[in-house]
Amino acid sequence: MPAPMPATVMHVMAGVLLDGAGRVLLAQRPADKHLAGFWEFPGGKLEAGETPLAALARELLEELGIHVRAAEPLIRLPWRYGERELLLDAWCVSSWRGEPRSLEAQPLQWLLPASVDPMILAPADRVILAALG
Repeated sequence: MPAPMPATVMHVMAGVLLDGAGRVLLAQRPADKHLAGFWEFPGGKLEAGETPLAALARELLEELGIHVRAAEPLIRLPWRYGERELLLDAWCVSSWRGEPRSLEAQPLQWLLPASVDPMILAPADRVILAALG
């Protein structure tokens, strides 16, 4: 019997937006998506030929209407959701132009990291929250 084909790893960018009060921005996953109802750090898939920073900037512009000015890597972690294999690449975004707003109709909320109940987060995003210390 032939060996199973290796799963394609999806590289996913996550933006940890930190405002002047030290709060982070969370977005709720839509009802029609995987992990519906869980909250997550906004972002999305890296496309062929993109650098991680370029992908993060594009995703945050598409989802939130903001232009990233400064961001730095926070944590990279491999993750598996059933058959989905991900490389989750989270970056702290400390400066942007524009006011984050929901362009994809997902609810948004600003919270202090210490006040976020990890159980409301998608499982991989719990690791990102913990990395904020």
